[in-house]
Amino acid sequence: MVVLAVSICSRLTEPCVQEFRIAEDFNSMAHQRNYLAHQGRVTGVLFSLMSEWVLSVGRDKYFQWHCSETGMRLGGFQCSAWCTALQYDSQSKHVFIGDYSGQITMLKLEDATYKSVTNFKGHSGSIQCLTWDPERKLLFSGSFDQIIVVWDIGGQKGTAYELQGHRGKVTALCYISVTQTLISGSEDGNLVFWDMTVSRKETPNWGENDSCQRCSRPFFWNFKAMLDKKTIGIRQHHCRRCGKAVCDRCSSNKSTIPMMGYEFDVRVCDECHSVITDDDRKSLATFHDARHPVVYMDLDETQQHLITVGTDRVIKVLHHTLESSM
Repeated sequence: MVVLAVSICSRLTEPCVQEFRIAEDFNSMAHQRNYLAHQGRVTGVLFSLMSEWVLSVGRDKYFQWHCSETGMRLGGFQCSAWCTALQYDSQSKHVFIGDYSGQITMLKLEDATYKSVTNFKGHSGSIQCLTWDPERKLLFSGSFDQIIVVWDIGGQKGTAYELQGHRGKVTALCYISVTQTLISGSEDGNLVFWDMTVSRKETPNWGENDSCQRCSRPFFWNFKAMLDKKTIGIRQHHCRRCGKAVCDRCSSNKSTIPMMGYEFDVRVCDECHSVITDDDRKSLATFHDARHPVVYMDLDETQQHLITVGTDRVIKVLHHTLESSM
């Protein structure tokens, strides 16, 4: 068995990826080689058995990939910001690189070359974690903006859905392919299990208007309308369901909208609130207390074990149904 690990170096001028071979009894491991891939702290490492590649990203803004058989560097790509997360699809050889600016870069890799495919922009905070559904071609990204975005790569229509169920930075993601369940961890200490078997709706783009799109009262920057109507301008808000620009009086209600990823109460306009039913408010996620702020997770589907690592320096091994531990 071969395990790849990121070395912890006191001198950040010499960060590297290290390869170890673990003994069959798991009581010892032997160092195999170093991959001198980066000039800054290594932030993500993946090993593809199918491609026989070691893929890595770091704070030097570089993505690199090496041959695991020879240790030779095959290629690299420079991002515009620190690289913070990495995901790879061995079947299609597509790699996804999350960075500190909140952007995700998608590349198509060959043996020693790459082709730039596209960039995804949907987060207002840095990308902290990525995970991949190889069957439905869905990419999940978690960010410091407390939001998870689901990118439908397989649909090829640029469709993206938001999942909002955390009150802290989203720091870890795992995907259970058998049950089509996404697990998210956060600094808020909660684990959220998202049902991804249901059809979800995209969140609407926020409307731009000089006046409330419900009652036509002018917003505070619309000086001409304020003078014409001899009224004081009001503050602009947005309905999370329809996306219209509305005033506070026309959006005094709040509601959950699980089909659109809103598991907490959000502002909705009066018209949308009148058509939201109790069935529409039924949660599509379950919440569990991890009892520590999560910074990393890993999932063993075979053993049904979920591992969480916290800022409290504690590693917890949970049965992923959480029946025995939560």
